[in-house]
Amino acid sequence: MPTPNAPESMFRSEEGLGVWEHRGKVAAVGIGHGPTSRRWDGGRDTSVGAITILAMRRAMEDAGVDPADVDGLVIDPHTTTGAFWPADKPLPMDVIESYAQTDEPLDGITQLSAEWILKNTPELTGVNFTMNGVGCMSRAVTVAAQAIGDGMAHTCLVVKSWHNLEGRYYQGGAAASNETPGTAAVRGLWGTPACFGTALQFAEYCRKYGKSHDMMAPFMENSRRNGLMFPEGYWAQHRPEELTHEDYRAARWIAKPASLFDNDIPIMVSAAYLFTTAERAKDMKQKPVYILNHASSRGRPRSLTPTLDEVEEETAATGRKIYEGAGITADDLSFENMYDGFSLFHQFHLEGLGYRGVKFGEALDFYQTDISIEGPNPVSPSGGNVGCGRSRFWMHTDCMQQIQQRAGPRQVTGVKPEIGVSGGPMPHGGDFTVWGASPD
Repeated sequence: MPTPNAPESMFRSEEGLGVWEHRGKVAAVGIGHGPTSRRWDGGRDTSVGAITILAMRRAMEDAGVDPADVDGLVIDPHTTTGAFWPADKPLPMDVIESYAQTDEPLDGITQLSAEWILKNTPELTGVNFTMNGVGCMSRAVTVAAQAIGDGMAHTCLVVKSWHNLEGRYYQGGAAASNETPGTAAVRGLWGTPACFGTALQFAEYCRKYGKSHDMMAPFMENSRRNGLMFPEGYWAQHRPEELTHEDYRAARWIAKPASLFDNDIPIMVSAAYLFTTAERAKDMKQKPVYILNHASSRGRPRSLTPTLDEVEEETAATGRKIYEGAGITADDLSFENMYDGFSLFHQFHLEGLGYRGVKFGEALDFYQTDISIEGPNPVSPSGGNVGCGRSRFWMHTDCMQQIQQRAGPRQVTGVKPEIGVSGGPMPHGGDFTVWGASPD
């Protein structure tokens, strides 16, 4: 039977729901990453399936959990971060046949299924709950948290992986055909719709509030600095280069006012987390990080891409849902790790949260202050996707590690890391999690 996608009823996407019924009853206790690379080299042990299995095993080892005790698996089955597999290219049968196969030949190479994972991880003998959190790690995290809270599983692996094949980004699928139907014919001409849409929103933001693209430079420098202290990140491992004001301001435009550095770099990478009940977490290897709430944004633009007004309206609503469900206020946040795959919308998340009292139109001014991990207002201590490469999960990993006091040189010191928030991807649609050092 195919693994079901999580129903919308599992997500907290409305205001007025009150404090999450499972607040503090679910905990993260294990983290594992696979190796990070720019592209797949075609090898068996470097395929997306192989690095996923490694990440899962590392997460279980990190938590000190016997694999036989794991009874749940939540994954995002979509793994494409760059080019698609060309229709006329021969299949890599040597890699395919070296693993237990499913009905889809490219399972474990250009996609992942729970069936493939379980067939190739024989130690997971007790899994009886599987579900897809389709979209990104943020979605999978919220699904796993709700599933454990609802009693569907008690010890659950949460998995997100990306493959990146040879070829230019976004040059496969519909983009490789001679014709593009529907609204994609308009949006696709400008590259990825998200990049173009974000550029439009940011341009309107600058006009409305009298800001400039150059004011993003401190945020970009801070993100790269933090990313270079994230040992699993792409930049830290493969290109340990600082990003200066001059580098950022001289970068070529991709979709003006979005420049080259405003876009995260596609990579191959995998991450797995182990979630369990708060009661079981007491006996595990790592300090539990409690999930205080999860909230979702399901904004629908009236046209091809959200306007600035729509983004601000939705991020404000998301902030209210985040705080309401966790039973906290903006003043309770120690740090934030909101999504930044396109750097130009990170401030929309910040302003919606009201982080450190920042109001709409004030985030770029806030970036000119001390936003470092040593200061009182840490912003994106993970380095995010612009500082570590495109994964959509560095932010969650960092929240756990900050609260567990094992973020290494990236550890925030200007504040005591007790409550953090992470999530995304888009300001006008995504899933968000509040993490706490205490279940209370």
